[in-house]
Amino acid sequence: MKNVIKIASLLILLAIGKGGSAQQNIQFTQYIFNSMSVNPAYTGYKEQWFAQLGLRSQWLGIAGAPETGLLSIDGILDSENKRHGLGMQLTADRLGPQAATSAYANYAFRLRLNDEDTQRLSFGIGAGVTQYSLDGNLLDPIDGSDLVLPAGKISNWVPDVRFGIYYYNPKWYFGASVMDLLSGDQSNNIFRWDNTTTDNIRRRRHIYVIGGALFNLAHGLCFRPSLLVKDDFKGPTAVDVNAMFIFGERLWIGGGWRTGVTVFEREYNRMSGNSLSGRNAFSAVTQLYVTPALRIGYSYDHIVSRLSSVQHGSHEITLGLTFGRKADRILSPRFF
Repeated sequence: MKNVIKIASLLILLAIGKGGSAQQNIQFTQYIFNSMSVNPAYTGYKEQWFAQLGLRSQWLGIAGAPETGLLSIDGILDSENKRHGLGMQLTADRLGPQAATSAYANYAFRLRLNDEDTQRLSFGIGAGVTQYSLDGNLLDPIDGSDLVLPAGKISNWVPDVRFGIYYYNPKWYFGASVMDLLSGDQSNNIFRWDNTTTDNIRRRRHIYVIGGALFNLAHGLCFRPSLLVKDDFKGPTAVDVNAMFIFGERLWIGGGWRTGVTVFEREYNRMSGNSLSGRNAFSAVTQLYVTPALRIGYSYDHIVSRLSSVQHGSHEITLGLTFGRKADRILSPRFF
């Protein structure tokens, strides 16, 4: 067991050794309800087949602001031993003239750590492909003959892999993952036209660290704090702090704070006159189990920066559905 953990940790450290330069990765505020979007080792955690649809509209009121859709499904292949998790993710993301459409297959090997089966350690891998596109028709250059811009819409496909580890018990969880390993490889440009190349719409390689806990405050009332740390090896480290109150296992109400912190000395720190504000946004989040199988989530993000005066926040909605055959026994509700 120790050797397996050491090998997985070494793979993650080797993978993050190279940094990339491109756009930030997609992140849903409601990752706290389904962490497969930030860690493939989470696949199958609910031990039931679960499908989720997520829609996010960011910075309402700004033309060309990011819009994202996510459709995922995951579950376990063996309901008795519950060792093999399998999942699929489809993501569509648009930012002005840039777009990225992804499809991933995730697999998680889930090790049982105790006789009661209340602790599991998972190792996950995801493989997929992303189509990056750039629509020159949506650009309005000052010089109409600017050769740096494409004359029309161009696109290219980039394969990708991701790795993760995830541990949980009924009281707390911890996970680490590396995403967009191949997308962060800058050895080749995505696009080439008129002897001009561009590579700035490719997603960056990121490392994610997640963790959280569950506290029983009273009968039918739980408190669930959580933390996400995200780093792209170029800019400030992003930190998400969230806290949710859970009433009767059906209604979740809480919020979060997203900010950037300077952890490592990087190029942007050394550039004269360049500073990046650590203030970002706070969010209000809720989720309701309409039935034991159907859940609806909503969140609103409010920007705390100069951008707040020109936009109306970010809205996100998720629909989750549990279906199919249940595992033989689930020893604790899936709060993580």
